[in-house]
Amino acid sequence: MYDYAVPDLLVSQIQVGLKVNAPLGSRTVEAYIIEIIESAPGADEEQLPLFSGIAAHSLPAKSFKLRHLYAILDPLPFFYPGLIKLARWIAGYYCAPFSLALRCMLPAAVRSRTMRAKEQLYVEPQSGDFKLTKRQSELLNEIRRVGGGWITFLTREFACSPQTIRNLEKSGAVVIEQRQMRRDPLANRKILPTKAMPLMDEQSAALDVISDLIKRSGKSEKTIPLLLHGVTGSGKTEVYLQAIAEVLEMGRGAIVLVPEIALTPQTVQRFAARFGNRIAVLHSALSEGKRFDEWHRIRKGDADVVIGARSALFAPLRNLGLIVVDEEHEPSYKQDETPRYHARDVAVVRGMMENCVVILGTATPSMESWHNAQTGKYKLLTMAKRVSDRPMPHVHIVDMRMVAGSAGHAMIFSTPLLDAIKERIERGEQSILFLNRRGFSNSLQCTKCGYVFECKDCSVPYTYHAEDTCLRCHVCAGWKHLPSACPGCNEPVLKYAGYGTQRVEKALRSCFPKARILRMDADVTARRSSHDELLDIFKNRDADILLGTQMIAKGLDFPNVTLVGVINADMSLHMPDIRAAERTWQLLAQVSGRAGRAHLPGEVFIQTYSPDHLSIRVAGGSESFETLAKQELAERREGGYPPFTHMICLTFKGRIERQCATFAQFFARELSRVGKGSMRVSDAIPAPLSKARGYYRYQVLLRSTSVKKMNAILNKLITCQKPREDVKIIIDVDAINLM
Repeated sequence: MYDYAVPDLLVSQIQVGLKVNAPLGSRTVEAYIIEIIESAPGADEEQLPLFSGIAAHSLPAKSFKLRHLYAILDPLPFFYPGLIKLARWIAGYYCAPFSLALRCMLPAAVRSRTMRAKEQLYVEPQSGDFKLTKRQSELLNEIRRVGGGWITFLTREFACSPQTIRNLEKSGAVVIEQRQMRRDPLANRKILPTKAMPLMDEQSAALDVISDLIKRSGKSEKTIPLLLHGVTGSGKTEVYLQAIAEVLEMGRGAIVLVPEIALTPQTVQRFAARFGNRIAVLHSALSEGKRFDEWHRIRKGDADVVIGARSALFAPLRNLGLIVVDEEHEPSYKQDETPRYHARDVAVVRGMMENCVVILGTATPSMESWHNAQTGKYKLLTMAKRVSDRPMPHVHIVDMRMVAGSAGHAMIFSTPLLDAIKERIERGEQSILFLNRRGFSNSLQCTKCGYVFECKDCSVPYTYHAEDTCLRCHVCAGWKHLPSACPGCNEPVLKYAGYGTQRVEKALRSCFPKARILRMDADVTARRSSHDELLDIFKNRDADILLGTQMIAKGLDFPNVTLVGVINADMSLHMPDIRAAERTWQLLAQVSGRAGRAHLPGEVFIQTYSPDHLSIRVAGGSESFETLAKQELAERREGGYPPFTHMICLTFKGRIERQCATFAQFFARELSRVGKGSMRVSDAIPAPLSKARGYYRYQVLLRSTSVKKMNAILNKLITCQKPREDVKIIIDVDAINLM
């Protein structure tokens, strides 16, 4: 950041958050006002300087003369003090540069110097009689009928040329002018308005508590975050909608976060049906132009309900009344680059700073949120019944050990699951099949010498993708042609091990050749709008089976789905992660909840090799969530893990393994010495993913009840011991993924 003096002509207009032109060396740059102070230490002139987020802030000890701003580029602020305060908190808590925290507040499209509002010619019909030809009169009547419009739309709609409309302008029949054209994310969607639905008793009770907090927050009373624990299909979204309606009546705004971009289309449609053009959409799958337009609509006050993924939390809503974090347990709310913030936790902090209500909604609470609710930090609201008292789906646990024993080899499908799919197809009902692994096979292995084809830049086997007949790395996205022989023994005896969604799709088509099958994973949803298109096909019942990864496991609501099949429930169960059991149960419960959400009853088949594991039993209904939570929290308390401590994961990355390991070990020793008595420091060991994208990776874990103390020690040590140029340190506060 740099300090500047404000010219006398601009003093009356200056305010925090404005975008300005300022000198930097010999260049003129665009910058933002972050803070206004009366004077800068050492400045000769007593003029009003400001801090601008364009570079690292440093002031020389000797006297200096401030340079002046050139101009204000926009009279409406891009930031307001609340967001700058939040950025400072993020920088301090997550041990990140303030400049990077501040960048979170502005989408890349908004920061771009080249992105502009889109302008086009708009045709406005005029009243009165004009001297026109028969064809011109007919065209004018059509333009009047539709109330005018963009010239590109009118020429296409009425099969005429732009010059024909220009001729109408010459006669005075229409006016053509340049206007800003909104790039609307919902432009091609037919959305019918809806009204508030009658609530069940549990929904009403939850809404009463939320409404009371909303009213009290409007009177500047402090609020407590709410954990809305409602089973799948219990009507949490309707509670959100009616709570937002109350907030809007008070003249305040709302932010709704969803964890997956795949969930956004359905969520947006439900909210647009209720609130129309008052909503704005923000997520990374939008084009840059649409993100630019939507963000500026929020800034100008044209939209007061914001829906989107993680970054939508920083939407510039000035009078915020409600933040909803749907599926609060989802790990995708954690940012995987600096600053590594968790949107759920930052939402709670923003709610405290701006005195608005925060609802954390989920059917499968995270252990952190559940612990906070049990200790009174959050208020727990429970909805244990589905809407209209619909029954929860009947869950069958299929022991794949028995299936493999009977068949003599591992099977993709059990007979009960195949029979259930066949029955749904015959009845005209739909099925969802879940497998959280894309590709055709997990690995390619030589059956003679055991050689496994691994990515040279990452410590993971290649995955075989049948659609383009190549081996792909799911870490670095590298690929290689399918080999004809083993490089170890030169024998052409290669075996495809394991299976992914491509192989399951092939097997499904073999079992049900007449079935209409959709696959939804990262390989088929890379193109923009592909999420929407696939979900629309399934929603319109133009497919019998939807097969996919975790992007189909949560939040989707299809009335005709009566069967859910989990192909392999064990994939996340035996990971080297303290949250493995918790995440397995959450995923199984969420995907199971896609079945039987309307008048038709639902059925779920969970195929597993670990039927006796507690998380599988809880998902099957033979044990309660409270039993799992009690066991998980007891184990974490004993081991000193979150939520009873905060955990910081330090990852050291280097091209040369020895250098990386040596520096990580040195850092661990120094942390143990400096932080003795205030935090627990692990040894430096290779990360579970020991090499990624050509970098060797070592990790050190820090645990303490105080993030502030750990950060102070870290900052002191990093300042005293500058990291090697060839080894990079990544600091992940409240880490949830140790891969």
